[in-house]
Amino acid sequence: MNAERDLSPLTPNIVRALNDKMYEKRKVAALEIEKLVREFVAQNNTAQIKHVIQILSQEFALSQHPHSRKGGLIGLAACSIALGKDSGQYLRELIEPVLTCFNDADSRLRYYACEALYNIVKVARGSVLPHFNVLFDGLSKLAADPDPNVKSGSELLDRLLKDIVTESSKFDLVSFVPLLRERIYSNNQYARQFIISWILVLENVPDIILLEYLPEILDGLFQILGDNSKEIRKMCEVSLGEFLKEIKKMPDSVKFAEMANILVIHCQSSDDLIQLTAMSWMREFLQLAGRVMLPYSSGILTAVLPCLSYDDRKKSIKEVANVCNLSLMKLVTPEDDESDDTSHLPSQEELPSYQESVDRGTPDTDNDSSLDNISVFAPRSSPATAVTLNLDGIVQVLDRYLHEPSTGMMTRICVLKWLYHLYIKTPRKMFRHTDLLFPILLKTLSDESDEVILKDLEVLAEIASSPAGQSNSANEEPVGGQTKLQVPSPARGVLPGSCGEGARGLESSPSTPTMNSYFHRFMVNLLKRFSSERKLLEIRGAFIIRQLCLLLNAENIFHSMADILLREEDLKFASTMVQNLNSILLTSSELFQLRSQLKDLQTPTCGCSSWMWRITHI
Repeated sequence: MNAERDLSPLTPNIVRALNDKMYEKRKVAALEIEKLVREFVAQNNTAQIKHVIQILSQEFALSQHPHSRKGGLIGLAACSIALGKDSGQYLRELIEPVLTCFNDADSRLRYYACEALYNIVKVARGSVLPHFNVLFDGLSKLAADPDPNVKSGSELLDRLLKDIVTESSKFDLVSFVPLLRERIYSNNQYARQFIISWILVLENVPDIILLEYLPEILDGLFQILGDNSKEIRKMCEVSLGEFLKEIKKMPDSVKFAEMANILVIHCQSSDDLIQLTAMSWMREFLQLAGRVMLPYSSGILTAVLPCLSYDDRKKSIKEVANVCNLSLMKLVTPEDDESDDTSHLPSQEELPSYQESVDRGTPDTDNDSSLDNISVFAPRSSPATAVTLNLDGIVQVLDRYLHEPSTGMMTRICVLKWLYHLYIKTPRKMFRHTDLLFPILLKTLSDESDEVILKDLEVLAEIASSPAGQSNSANEEPVGGQTKLQVPSPARGVLPGSCGEGARGLESSPSTPTMNSYFHRFMVNLLKRFSSERKLLEIRGAFIIRQLCLLLNAENIFHSMADILLREEDLKFASTMVQNLNSILLTSSELFQLRSQLKDLQTPTCGCSSWMWRITHI
């Protein structure tokens, strides 16, 4: 730059000094500029003030010469000091050239830019808040600066800006959140530390309600939680903890639904801390938001169910996942079985049996003390009546985990508990999925775990006995386009020993008020499985039949199996089954009552004599 060039009102001496390579000379020039600007302020000469700032910006701070840029930075800082409280009128002109120097390749110049901006902000204080976004953007870049001096200078400026924000009640959070959401995905450790430090500050400002915008930054926070730095992870953990405290205090103002899928994603993280934290949040969401979370049930189950099979190395995650599972299960109620079309609702005459079927519980779900102790409610802002249970999605998840060979035992048990719970609470809708689920439920009888088989039998028994499974329900269009189970047509008429015209044909189950059209299908397919898997019959056959006799009507089971075995073409298998049935009938404690009926000739049960005749004549 030509030092002799006319840059009035700056004198030639000031211009030469600003271009000097010596810091002391540039400092002297800055003092002269401060004195000059003070005179303009006293004269209220805004035109000259703007002219001086423009010269320092265009001719010096944005110059190609490094020493000129340094002179321009110190000159702009001097202008701000001279302006004092009036600097707010000129902040844009003062700040923009300084921020441009943040990108300079010379680390010394970046340091001087920090120093200049510090002095500008220190004088302006709250007046800089309208320019907060550009200041934050510049500082976020310097936070990752490789030069320690620059980083130290940026930290001083950062602390000053945080003090100003904390003291002010005019912070524009709405315009800041988009920038925060963008910067929060940085992979640089120092930038992440900078972001988290600001979130912690904003959380503690009474007039700033950052919780309202939590859905915008929650995903980024969980990603930062996986940082390699222990310090950053700890800071992020503290920040998430503070947010969770606020959520518990003000659940009615929390946008639970907007954050549900974010939690589902991070509940499946391979990082233990992320997974445990996300699962803990999910636990609180389920208990605080209640039925608001129901539409996300399939995603929640996808994340939670595998955790139930974790070993002791992940005991904490497993325990929290178990609470999440129980809380979610508690949210499913009989009202979820109601149709939008009132014509599908049970009539007054059907209501008692219908209600009886949906109100029954099991030792593992409805009567589980741990489940009963979990309280859930729907916030006033989210009425439960507006929530719809995505049953199709839930069934798809449960079916997938039953099919996957890698699914752990505890997960399989929980899947079966869920199926039983859904058949109890939403029987009408669940029977639309029965033809899809039936094959895998039968296959699960070959599981290695006795506990899995017991739960599987409970589900199958509920399917076979639920009033919702009567022919009119069972004949509805099945979900997923599955083919209906076929029951062989009988080739014979009424057998000797049946009770006249009221006796049942072989094509139907010996139904009682506790049986339905699926009962006979179950018996047919169970015997087919025993026939194709003789090892299952040998090892678990008696166990399965005895348990079924506890869960269903024992007489009906023997009656139905006798009907089916009469049509069995494999006589060897039929003979083996008859021997097994006789052995079970004569020795099992589960069949004590049935044996007593057979001994008491006065018992009015022609059905007993009917199936006994059939078994003995196979």
